[in-house]
Amino acid sequence: MGKDDLRDLRKLSQHYAFTSIQMHEAIARKAGLSGTDHKYLGFIMENGSMTAGDLAKLTGLTTGAVTGLIDRFEKKQLVKREYAENDRRKVIIVPESDNIMALFVPLYKEFRTKSKELMASFSGKERKVIERYFAGAIDIMNATMQSLTEKSKPCQPISSVLMNPALRTPRLSEGKARNWACFPE
Repeated sequence: MGKDDLRDLRKLSQHYAFTSIQMHEAIARKAGLSGTDHKYLGFIMENGSMTAGDLAKLTGLTTGAVTGLIDRFEKKQLVKREYAENDRRKVIIVPESDNIMALFVPLYKEFRTKSKELMASFSGKERKVIERYFAGAIDIMNATMQSLTEKSKPCQPISSVLMNPALRTPRLSEGKARNWACFPE
């Protein structure tokens, strides 16, 4: 595969990702949620009942942010809180699957139908190639997320990095101004 072909495929993959985000945001707004809340609700549906701490680990959100998320879902009757039988301090988040499905099935109906038709248009061999691509892409994204969430050394002013040639090439921190650099341990 040539350089141009790889570039075009990468651009198509990016366009797919961007369009997916936009579509899910539109569906979420129609359902009265934000796009991120919609996707986190999907985590709960996919994984079933879990503690708020488990949801925080799964999403990377702080426990405080998860509490707000659960409050919003509970207000819309999309989840309920139940206390663990063995430890009343532990709260289990339980998806209200019927309510979630009643909200989202009509919004996804046309998309699902057309997606199913598109998938059916590929041969078995072609579907295996697509499946291999998505499985490999998921592995790469999971590895990237893991490396990004590993413990990092504190951020330092870029000027101190530039003055010390012994330091590795910095990666610029997303959460800091462009004049700060962070280093993986």
